[in-house]
Amino acid sequence: MSQNSVIAVIDIGKTNAKVAFVDEKLLTEIAVVTQQNQVLPSPPYPHFDIDNIYQFIISSLSKYAAEFDIKAISVTTHGACCALIDGDGELVAPVMDYEFEGLESTSASYDKVRPEFRETGSPKLPVGLNLGAQIFWIFDNFSEIKTQTRQIVTYAQYWSFKLTGILKNELTSLGCHTDLWDPYNATYSSMVHKLGWLDKMAPVAKANEQLGMILPQVSLQTGLKSDMPVYCGIHDSNASLLPHLMTENAPFSVVSTGTWVIAMAIGGAQIELDPKRDTLINVNGLGEPVPSARFMGGREFETLMANRCDKFDPSDVDFILQNEVMLLPSIMQNSGPFQGQHHRWTVEPSSLTDGQYFAAVSFYLALMTASCLSLIGAKGKNIVEGPFSQNTLYCDMLATAISSHVQPSRGTGTSVGAALLTMDNFEQSTDVCLEQFEASQYLRAYAKNWIRIVTERHH
Repeated sequence: MSQNSVIAVIDIGKTNAKVAFVDEKLLTEIAVVTQQNQVLPSPPYPHFDIDNIYQFIISSLSKYAAEFDIKAISVTTHGACCALIDGDGELVAPVMDYEFEGLESTSASYDKVRPEFRETGSPKLPVGLNLGAQIFWIFDNFSEIKTQTRQIVTYAQYWSFKLTGILKNELTSLGCHTDLWDPYNATYSSMVHKLGWLDKMAPVAKANEQLGMILPQVSLQTGLKSDMPVYCGIHDSNASLLPHLMTENAPFSVVSTGTWVIAMAIGGAQIELDPKRDTLINVNGLGEPVPSARFMGGREFETLMANRCDKFDPSDVDFILQNEVMLLPSIMQNSGPFQGQHHRWTVEPSSLTDGQYFAAVSFYLALMTASCLSLIGAKGKNIVEGPFSQNTLYCDMLATAISSHVQPSRGTGTSVGAALLTMDNFEQSTDVCLEQFEASQYLRAYAKNWIRIVTERHH
Protein backbone atom coordinates (compact mmCIF):
# COMPACT_ATOMS: atom_id res chain seq x y z
CA MET A 1 0.00 0.00 0.00
CA SER A 2 1.26 3.48 -0.91
CA GLN A 3 2.04 5.69 2.08
CA ASN A 4 1.47 8.78 -0.06
CA SER A 5 -1.69 10.24 -1.53
CA VAL A 6 -2.70 8.74 -4.86
CA ILE A 7 -4.37 10.27 -7.92
CA ALA A 8 -6.79 7.99 -9.78
CA VAL A 9 -6.45 8.60 -13.53
CA ILE A 10 -9.06 7.42 -16.01
CA ASP A 11 -7.12 6.96 -19.26
CA ILE A 12 -9.25 6.01 -22.27
CA GLY A 13 -7.09 5.35 -25.33
CA LYS A 14 -8.29 4.25 -28.74
CA THR A 15 -7.05 0.69 -28.22
CA ASN A 16 -7.24 0.24 -24.44
CA ALA A 17 -9.05 1.77 -21.47
CA LYS A 18 -7.21 1.89 -18.16
CA VAL A 19 -7.51 3.26 -14.68
CA ALA A 20 -4.10 4.09 -13.22
CA PHE A 21 -3.25 5.00 -9.66
CA VAL A 22 -0.39 7.51 -9.55
CA ASP A 23 1.62 8.10 -6.40
CA GLU A 24 1.56 11.87 -5.85
CA LYS A 25 5.13 12.12 -4.52
CA LEU A 26 6.88 9.48 -6.63
CA LEU A 27 4.93 10.38 -9.81
CA THR A 28 4.76 6.74 -10.82
CA GLU A 29 1.91 4.36 -11.49
CA ILE A 30 1.62 2.02 -8.50
CA ALA A 31 -1.36 0.08 -9.84
CA VAL A 32 -3.05 -0.13 -13.24
CA VAL A 33 -6.21 -1.88 -14.40
CA THR A 34 -6.59 -2.30 -18.17
CA GLN A 35 -9.16 -3.62 -20.60
CA GLN A 36 -9.43 -3.60 -24.37
CA ASN A 37 -11.68 -0.95 -25.88
CA GLN A 38 -14.60 -2.41 -27.79
CA VAL A 39 -16.15 -0.81 -30.87
CA LEU A 40 -19.75 -1.89 -31.38
CA PRO A 41 -20.99 -2.15 -34.98
CA SER A 42 -23.94 -0.17 -36.34
CA PRO A 43 -26.71 0.91 -36.00
CA PRO A 44 -26.63 3.82 -36.37
CA TYR A 45 -22.82 3.81 -36.82
CA PRO A 46 -19.79 2.10 -35.20
CA HIS A 47 -19.50 3.40 -31.67
CA PHE A 48 -17.72 2.91 -28.37
CA ASP A 49 -19.22 0.67 -25.71
CA ILE A 50 -19.77 3.49 -23.22
CA ASP A 51 -21.73 1.38 -20.72
CA ASN A 52 -18.96 -1.20 -20.60
CA ILE A 53 -16.28 1.48 -20.12
CA TYR A 54 -18.30 3.07 -17.32
CA GLN A 55 -18.67 -0.25 -15.51
CA PHE A 56 -14.93 -0.84 -15.95
CA ILE A 57 -14.15 2.58 -14.41
CA ILE A 58 -16.47 2.00 -11.45
CA SER A 59 -15.13 -1.52 -10.76
CA SER A 60 -11.50 -0.34 -11.03
CA LEU A 61 -12.08 2.55 -8.61
CA SER A 62 -13.90 0.18 -6.25
CA LYS A 63 -11.02 -2.28 -6.32
CA TYR A 64 -8.53 0.23 -4.90
CA ALA A 65 -10.78 2.64 -2.95
CA ALA A 66 -9.93 1.00 0.38
CA GLU A 67 -6.30 0.17 -0.44
CA PHE A 68 -5.04 3.64 -1.40
CA ASP A 69 -5.47 7.13 0.00
CA ILE A 70 -7.06 8.47 -3.20
CA LYS A 71 -6.90 12.26 -3.20
CA ALA A 72 -8.51 13.14 -6.55
CA ILE A 73 -9.64 11.84 -9.93
CA SER A 74 -8.34 13.08 -13.28
CA VAL A 75 -9.19 12.03 -16.83
CA THR A 76 -7.33 11.75 -20.13
CA THR A 77 -8.62 10.34 -23.42
CA HIS A 78 -7.88 10.16 -27.12
CA GLY A 79 -9.20 12.98 -29.29
CA ALA A 80 -11.58 13.10 -32.28
CA CYS A 81 -14.48 12.19 -30.07
CA CYS A 82 -17.44 13.84 -28.35
CA ALA A 83 -20.73 13.10 -26.63
CA LEU A 84 -24.10 14.62 -27.53
CA ILE A 85 -26.13 15.22 -24.36
CA ASP A 86 -29.87 15.86 -24.03
CA GLY A 87 -31.71 18.02 -21.50
CA ASP A 88 -31.74 15.19 -18.96
CA GLY A 89 -27.99 14.68 -19.10
CA GLU A 90 -28.24 11.47 -21.12
CA LEU A 91 -26.57 10.53 -24.41
CA VAL A 92 -28.79 11.44 -27.37
CA ALA A 93 -26.77 9.14 -29.63
CA PRO A 94 -23.87 6.68 -29.31
CA VAL A 95 -20.31 8.05 -29.12
CA MET A 96 -18.97 7.57 -32.65
CA ASP A 97 -15.78 5.66 -33.47
CA TYR A 98 -13.68 8.12 -35.46
CA GLU A 99 -12.66 5.37 -37.93
CA PHE A 100 -16.23 5.22 -39.29
CA GLU A 101 -15.95 5.44 -43.09
CA GLY A 102 -19.60 6.40 -43.70
CA LEU A 103 -18.79 10.08 -43.13
CA GLU A 104 -17.67 10.27 -46.75
CA SER A 105 -21.33 10.70 -47.72
CA THR A 106 -21.34 14.28 -46.40
CA SER A 107 -17.67 15.17 -46.97
CA ALA A 108 -18.36 17.39 -50.00
CA SER A 109 -21.00 19.36 -48.07
CA TYR A 110 -18.76 19.56 -45.03
CA ASP A 111 -15.81 20.84 -47.08
CA LYS A 112 -17.91 23.88 -48.01
CA VAL A 113 -18.38 24.93 -44.38
CA ARG A 114 -15.22 23.77 -42.58
CA PRO A 115 -12.78 26.56 -41.66
CA GLU A 116 -9.49 27.09 -43.45
CA PHE A 117 -6.28 25.62 -42.03
CA ARG A 118 -4.89 29.08 -41.33
CA GLU A 119 -7.79 29.75 -38.92
CA THR A 120 -7.82 26.49 -36.97
CA GLY A 121 -4.49 24.74 -37.61
CA SER A 122 -6.70 21.73 -38.30
CA PRO A 123 -6.03 19.93 -41.60
CA LYS A 124 -8.70 18.06 -43.53
CA LEU A 125 -8.39 14.50 -42.26
CA PRO A 126 -9.97 11.22 -43.38
CA VAL A 127 -12.88 9.37 -41.76
CA GLY A 128 -13.96 11.08 -38.51
CA LEU A 129 -10.60 12.47 -37.42
CA ASN A 130 -12.02 15.98 -37.71
CA LEU A 131 -14.59 16.00 -34.91
CA GLY A 132 -16.63 18.65 -36.69
CA ALA A 133 -17.18 16.20 -39.56
CA GLN A 134 -18.73 13.67 -37.15
CA ILE A 135 -21.15 16.20 -35.68
CA PHE A 136 -22.03 17.51 -39.16
CA TRP A 137 -22.80 13.98 -40.46
CA ILE A 138 -24.92 13.05 -37.44
CA PHE A 139 -26.93 16.27 -37.54
CA ASP A 140 -27.36 15.99 -41.32
CA ASN A 141 -28.59 12.38 -41.17
CA PHE A 142 -30.59 12.50 -37.93
CA SER A 143 -32.48 15.78 -37.50
CA GLU A 144 -34.08 14.44 -34.31
CA ILE A 145 -30.63 14.00 -32.74
CA LYS A 146 -29.76 17.59 -33.62
CA THR A 147 -33.02 18.80 -32.07
CA GLN A 148 -32.52 16.78 -28.87
CA THR A 149 -28.86 17.72 -28.40
CA ARG A 150 -28.54 20.37 -25.71
CA GLN A 151 -24.80 20.12 -25.09
CA ILE A 152 -21.82 18.93 -27.14
CA VAL A 153 -19.00 17.85 -24.84
CA THR A 154 -15.49 16.60 -25.66
CA TYR A 155 -14.64 13.03 -24.75
CA ALA A 156 -12.45 13.38 -21.65
CA GLN A 157 -14.91 15.87 -20.25
CA TYR A 158 -17.80 13.46 -20.88
CA TRP A 159 -16.22 11.09 -18.37
CA SER A 160 -15.69 13.95 -15.91
CA PHE A 161 -19.38 14.75 -16.39
CA LYS A 162 -20.36 11.11 -15.72
CA LEU A 163 -18.58 11.36 -12.38
CA THR A 164 -19.70 14.87 -11.34
CA GLY A 165 -22.79 15.83 -13.35
CA ILE A 166 -20.97 18.99 -14.48
CA LEU A 167 -20.58 19.67 -18.21
CA LYS A 168 -17.52 21.52 -19.51
CA ASN A 169 -15.45 21.48 -22.69
CA GLU A 170 -11.68 21.86 -22.51
CA LEU A 171 -8.94 23.57 -24.51
CA THR A 172 -6.63 20.65 -25.45
CA SER A 173 -9.58 18.48 -26.48
CA LEU A 174 -11.13 21.27 -28.59
CA GLY A 175 -7.72 22.11 -30.07
CA CYS A 176 -6.81 18.68 -31.51
CA HIS A 177 -7.80 18.87 -35.22
CA THR A 178 -11.53 19.27 -34.46
CA ASP A 179 -12.25 22.21 -36.84
CA LEU A 180 -14.18 23.63 -33.86
CA TRP A 181 -11.48 25.82 -32.32
CA ASP A 182 -9.39 28.85 -33.29
CA PRO A 183 -6.18 28.27 -31.27
CA TYR A 184 -4.69 31.67 -32.10
CA ASN A 185 -7.61 33.59 -30.58
CA ALA A 186 -8.67 30.92 -28.06
CA THR A 187 -12.29 30.88 -29.20
CA TYR A 188 -14.71 28.70 -31.13
CA SER A 189 -14.12 28.65 -34.89
CA SER A 190 -16.20 30.54 -37.45
CA MET A 191 -17.88 27.25 -38.43
CA VAL A 192 -19.35 26.75 -34.97
CA HIS A 193 -21.03 30.16 -35.31
CA LYS A 194 -22.02 29.62 -38.96
CA LEU A 195 -23.76 26.29 -38.30
CA GLY A 196 -25.57 27.51 -35.19
CA TRP A 197 -23.75 25.10 -32.87
CA LEU A 198 -22.45 27.70 -30.42
CA ASP A 199 -25.43 27.46 -28.06
CA LYS A 200 -24.95 23.68 -27.92
CA MET A 201 -21.26 23.83 -26.95
CA ALA A 202 -20.58 23.25 -23.26
CA PRO A 203 -18.71 26.10 -21.48
CA VAL A 204 -14.91 25.98 -21.87
CA ALA A 205 -12.60 25.20 -18.94
CA LYS A 206 -8.88 24.61 -18.53
CA ALA A 207 -7.66 21.05 -18.08
CA ASN A 208 -6.64 21.62 -14.46
CA GLU A 209 -9.96 23.14 -13.36
CA GLN A 210 -11.58 21.27 -10.48
CA LEU A 211 -15.10 20.58 -11.74
CA GLY A 212 -16.64 19.40 -8.51
CA MET A 213 -17.10 16.37 -6.28
CA ILE A 214 -18.20 12.90 -7.36
CA LEU A 215 -21.93 12.27 -7.55
CA PRO A 216 -23.52 10.47 -4.58
CA GLN A 217 -24.20 7.35 -6.67
CA VAL A 218 -20.53 7.21 -7.75
CA SER A 219 -19.47 7.40 -4.10
CA LEU A 220 -21.95 4.63 -3.28
CA GLN A 221 -20.82 2.41 -6.18
CA THR A 222 -17.08 2.81 -5.57
CA GLY A 223 -16.69 3.34 -1.85
CA LEU A 224 -14.83 6.61 -2.51
CA LYS A 225 -15.42 9.46 -0.10
CA SER A 226 -18.26 11.75 -1.15
CA ASP A 227 -16.07 14.88 -1.31
CA MET A 228 -13.64 13.30 -3.83
CA PRO A 229 -12.73 16.07 -6.34
CA VAL A 230 -12.72 15.45 -10.09
CA TYR A 231 -10.67 17.56 -12.50
CA CYS A 232 -11.70 18.62 -15.98
CA GLY A 233 -9.22 16.40 -17.88
CA ILE A 234 -6.92 16.55 -20.89
CA HIS A 235 -6.30 15.18 -24.39
CA ASP A 236 -3.84 12.26 -24.09
CA SER A 237 -0.87 13.47 -26.15
CA ASN A 238 -1.06 16.78 -24.30
CA ALA A 239 -0.98 14.86 -21.03
CA SER A 240 2.34 13.39 -22.20
CA LEU A 241 3.62 16.86 -23.05
CA LEU A 242 2.56 18.55 -19.80
CA PRO A 243 5.32 17.38 -17.38
CA HIS A 244 8.02 18.50 -19.82
CA LEU A 245 6.25 21.78 -20.51
CA MET A 246 6.57 22.52 -16.82
CA THR A 247 10.23 21.53 -16.40
CA GLU A 248 12.13 21.83 -19.70
CA ASN A 249 13.59 24.93 -21.28
CA ALA A 250 12.69 25.55 -24.92
CA PRO A 251 13.54 24.53 -27.55
CA PHE A 252 12.65 20.86 -27.23
CA SER A 253 10.18 18.38 -28.63
CA VAL A 254 8.11 15.55 -27.21
CA VAL A 255 7.17 12.45 -29.19
CA SER A 256 4.12 10.76 -27.68
CA THR A 257 3.83 7.14 -28.82
CA GLY A 258 0.76 4.92 -28.63
CA THR A 259 -1.80 4.08 -31.32
CA TRP A 260 -0.66 7.41 -32.77
CA VAL A 261 2.87 8.80 -32.78
CA ILE A 262 2.50 12.54 -32.21
CA ALA A 263 5.49 14.87 -32.44
CA MET A 264 5.12 18.27 -30.73
CA ALA A 265 7.66 21.08 -31.02
CA ILE A 266 8.10 23.68 -28.29
CA GLY A 267 10.10 26.77 -29.25
CA GLY A 268 11.13 25.29 -32.61
CA ALA A 269 11.93 27.03 -35.89
CA GLN A 270 9.19 29.16 -37.45
CA ILE A 271 7.96 26.95 -40.24
CA GLU A 272 4.87 26.90 -42.46
CA LEU A 273 2.92 23.74 -41.73
CA ASP A 274 1.72 21.62 -44.65
CA PRO A 275 -1.78 20.29 -43.90
CA LYS A 276 -1.41 17.66 -46.65
CA ARG A 277 1.32 15.98 -44.58
CA ASP A 278 -0.67 15.56 -41.37
CA THR A 279 0.81 18.55 -39.61
CA LEU A 280 -1.47 20.52 -37.36
CA ILE A 281 -1.72 22.85 -34.40
CA ASN A 282 -2.48 21.25 -31.05
CA VAL A 283 -3.35 23.32 -27.98
CA ASN A 284 -1.24 22.44 -24.94
CA GLY A 285 -2.27 22.20 -21.30
CA LEU A 286 -1.46 25.89 -20.79
CA GLY A 287 -3.75 26.86 -23.68
CA GLU A 288 -0.91 27.65 -26.12
CA PRO A 289 -0.71 26.59 -29.82
CA VAL A 290 1.84 23.80 -30.49
CA PRO A 291 3.03 22.79 -34.00
CA SER A 292 2.53 19.03 -34.28
CA ALA A 293 2.82 16.18 -36.79
CA ARG A 294 1.74 12.58 -36.55
CA PHE A 295 1.34 9.15 -38.06
CA MET A 296 -0.39 6.00 -36.84
CA GLY A 297 2.85 4.41 -35.64
CA GLY A 298 1.47 2.15 -32.92
CA ARG A 299 -1.16 0.75 -35.27
CA GLU A 300 1.52 0.22 -37.94
CA PHE A 301 3.75 -1.61 -35.45
CA GLU A 302 0.89 -3.91 -34.41
CA THR A 303 0.03 -4.63 -38.05
CA LEU A 304 3.62 -5.32 -39.04
CA MET A 305 4.56 -7.41 -36.00
CA ALA A 306 1.35 -9.47 -35.80
CA ASN A 307 3.10 -12.82 -36.38
CA ARG A 308 6.64 -11.84 -35.45
CA CYS A 309 8.79 -11.77 -32.31
CA ASP A 310 10.44 -8.52 -31.20
CA LYS A 311 13.76 -10.03 -30.06
CA PHE A 312 16.96 -9.24 -31.95
CA ASP A 313 20.74 -9.43 -31.61
CA PRO A 314 23.54 -7.26 -33.08
CA SER A 315 23.99 -9.54 -36.10
CA ASP A 316 20.39 -8.81 -37.12
CA VAL A 317 21.10 -5.08 -37.13
CA ASP A 318 24.34 -5.61 -39.08
CA PHE A 319 22.43 -7.58 -41.72
CA ILE A 320 19.80 -4.84 -42.17
CA LEU A 321 22.43 -2.09 -42.45
CA GLN A 322 24.87 -3.95 -44.71
CA ASN A 323 22.12 -5.05 -47.09
CA GLU A 324 20.19 -1.78 -46.82
CA VAL A 325 16.97 -3.65 -46.09
CA MET A 326 14.30 -0.95 -45.90
CA LEU A 327 10.59 -0.58 -45.36
CA LEU A 328 9.33 2.50 -47.19
CA PRO A 329 6.09 4.38 -46.32
CA SER A 330 3.28 4.02 -45.65
CA ILE A 331 1.55 1.13 -43.92
CA MET A 332 -1.45 3.32 -42.96
CA GLN A 333 -1.97 5.39 -46.08
CA ASN A 334 -4.68 7.80 -44.96
CA SER A 335 -2.58 9.63 -42.35
CA GLY A 336 1.00 10.67 -41.69
CA PRO A 337 3.62 12.59 -43.69
CA PHE A 338 3.44 10.33 -46.77
CA GLN A 339 -0.29 9.92 -47.32
CA GLY A 340 -1.43 7.96 -50.34
CA GLN A 341 1.88 6.14 -50.79
CA HIS A 342 1.84 2.35 -50.81
CA HIS A 343 4.44 0.80 -48.55
CA ARG A 344 7.25 -1.16 -50.14
CA TRP A 345 9.99 -3.43 -48.85
CA THR A 346 13.34 -3.43 -50.65
CA VAL A 347 13.51 -7.21 -50.09
CA GLU A 348 10.90 -9.91 -49.68
CA PRO A 349 10.03 -9.60 -45.96
CA SER A 350 9.36 -13.33 -45.62
CA SER A 351 13.07 -13.88 -46.25
CA LEU A 352 13.96 -12.04 -43.03
CA THR A 353 14.37 -13.63 -39.62
CA ASP A 354 12.24 -12.18 -36.83
CA GLY A 355 15.21 -10.26 -35.45
CA GLN A 356 16.08 -8.75 -38.84
CA TYR A 357 12.44 -7.91 -39.50
CA PHE A 358 12.06 -6.21 -36.11
CA ALA A 359 15.18 -4.11 -36.73
CA ALA A 360 13.89 -2.94 -40.12
CA VAL A 361 10.45 -2.11 -38.69
CA SER A 362 12.03 -0.17 -35.78
CA PHE A 363 14.16 1.85 -38.19
CA TYR A 364 11.12 2.59 -40.37
CA LEU A 365 9.15 3.90 -37.39
CA ALA A 366 12.09 6.04 -36.25
CA LEU A 367 12.58 7.54 -39.71
CA MET A 368 8.86 8.27 -40.02
CA THR A 369 9.09 10.05 -36.65
CA ALA A 370 12.14 12.01 -37.86
CA SER A 371 10.13 13.11 -40.91
CA CYS A 372 7.39 14.39 -38.59
CA LEU A 373 9.89 16.33 -36.46
CA SER A 374 11.42 17.91 -39.57
CA LEU A 375 8.00 19.08 -40.77
CA ILE A 376 7.33 21.05 -37.56
CA GLY A 377 10.74 22.71 -37.21
CA ALA A 378 11.71 20.79 -34.08
CA LYS A 379 14.92 21.97 -32.38
CA GLY A 380 16.80 20.95 -29.26
CA LYS A 381 16.46 17.66 -27.47
CA ASN A 382 13.71 15.16 -28.17
CA ILE A 383 11.88 13.29 -25.42
CA VAL A 384 10.12 10.04 -26.37
CA GLU A 385 7.10 9.00 -24.33
CA GLY A 386 5.22 5.72 -24.31
CA PRO A 387 5.96 2.22 -25.67
CA PHE A 388 8.52 3.24 -28.32
CA SER A 389 10.72 4.78 -25.60
CA GLN A 390 11.70 1.22 -24.67
CA ASN A 391 12.84 0.32 -28.19
CA THR A 392 16.59 1.02 -28.31
CA LEU A 393 16.77 0.53 -32.10
CA TYR A 394 14.04 3.14 -32.58
CA CYS A 395 15.77 5.63 -30.27
CA ASP A 396 19.21 5.05 -31.88
CA MET A 397 17.90 5.60 -35.38
CA LEU A 398 15.78 8.61 -34.41
CA ALA A 399 18.77 10.35 -32.80
CA THR A 400 20.82 9.65 -35.94
CA ALA A 401 18.17 10.81 -38.41
CA ILE A 402 17.56 14.13 -36.63
CA SER A 403 21.23 14.65 -35.59
CA SER A 404 20.13 15.49 -32.08
CA HIS A 405 19.93 13.59 -28.85
CA VAL A 406 16.92 11.54 -27.85
CA GLN A 407 15.83 10.90 -24.29
CA PRO A 408 13.39 8.07 -23.63
CA SER A 409 11.16 9.06 -20.75
CA ARG A 410 10.39 6.25 -18.31
CA GLY A 411 8.73 8.13 -15.50
CA THR A 412 5.93 10.12 -17.13
CA GLY A 413 3.30 9.48 -19.79
CA THR A 414 -0.39 10.17 -20.14
CA SER A 415 -1.38 9.00 -16.66
CA VAL A 416 1.24 11.03 -14.84
CA GLY A 417 0.53 14.07 -17.01
CA ALA A 418 -3.16 13.82 -16.17
CA ALA A 419 -2.34 13.38 -12.48
CA LEU A 420 -0.37 16.65 -12.55
CA LEU A 421 -3.60 18.54 -13.29
CA THR A 422 -4.62 17.97 -9.67
CA MET A 423 -1.43 19.42 -8.17
CA ASP A 424 -0.83 23.05 -7.27
CA ASN A 425 2.96 22.82 -7.45
CA PHE A 426 4.89 20.36 -9.52
CA GLU A 427 8.63 19.81 -9.36
CA GLN A 428 10.31 17.01 -11.26
CA SER A 429 11.92 15.33 -8.29
CA THR A 430 13.74 12.62 -10.22
CA ASP A 431 15.44 12.40 -13.58
CA VAL A 432 12.85 10.54 -15.60
CA CYS A 433 15.20 10.16 -18.57
CA LEU A 434 17.41 7.20 -17.72
CA GLU A 435 19.59 7.31 -20.83
CA GLN A 436 20.40 9.46 -23.78
CA PHE A 437 20.84 8.38 -27.39
CA GLU A 438 23.25 10.27 -29.64
CA ALA A 439 23.56 10.24 -33.42
CA SER A 440 25.47 7.16 -34.56
CA GLN A 441 27.96 7.06 -37.44
CA TYR A 442 27.08 3.36 -37.69
CA LEU A 443 23.48 4.20 -38.68
CA ARG A 444 24.00 7.45 -40.56
CA ALA A 445 24.34 6.12 -44.13
CA TYR A 446 21.14 4.06 -43.77
CA ALA A 447 19.17 7.03 -42.45
CA LYS A 448 20.48 9.30 -45.19
CA ASN A 449 19.56 6.82 -47.92
CA TRP A 450 16.08 6.14 -46.52
CA ILE A 451 15.35 9.87 -46.39
CA ARG A 452 16.68 10.36 -49.95
CA ILE A 453 14.59 7.49 -51.39
CA VAL A 454 11.43 8.57 -49.57
CA THR A 455 11.87 12.21 -50.58
CA GLU A 456 12.30 11.21 -54.25
CA ARG A 457 9.22 8.96 -54.08
CA HIS A 458 7.16 11.74 -52.44
CA HIS A 459 8.02 14.25 -55.14
